[in-house]
Amino acid sequence: MQIERYTIELRDVHLFAHHGVMPQEREIGAWFTIDIALEINDSSCSESDLIEGTLSYADVYDILCREMKQPSALLENVCNRISKRLYENFEQITAIKITLCKDTPPMGGDRLKAAVTLSSRR
Repeated sequence: MQIERYTIELRDVHLFAHHGVMPQEREIGAWFTIDIALEINDSSCSESDLIEGTLSYADVYDILCREMKQPSALLENVCNRISKRLYENFEQITAIKITLCKDTPPMGGDRLKAAVTLSSRR
């Protein structure tokens, strides 16, 4: 069997942050949910059982937390920053898909969510 690639995912990451176009959104903050899929083409971890052939979930989570702490008007900007930082830190990543969801956008709908998805390839 030949493994072409792995997809490493973090799902339903809930973080509090200060993103939004309106000043009160950046002042008060809100809850966000992130789903991220990272494609890597190094399959050596499946044979070696060593972290060196894959990504550390904890390191990916730390990058998500750091980038979410920096306030932005647009979710597109946040996704772009996260993507850039991940590519900079992990050369084995070949593709990224990030969905960033504002859990309670200030639009008045019941159970309304607003989300942006970024897909990129190295």
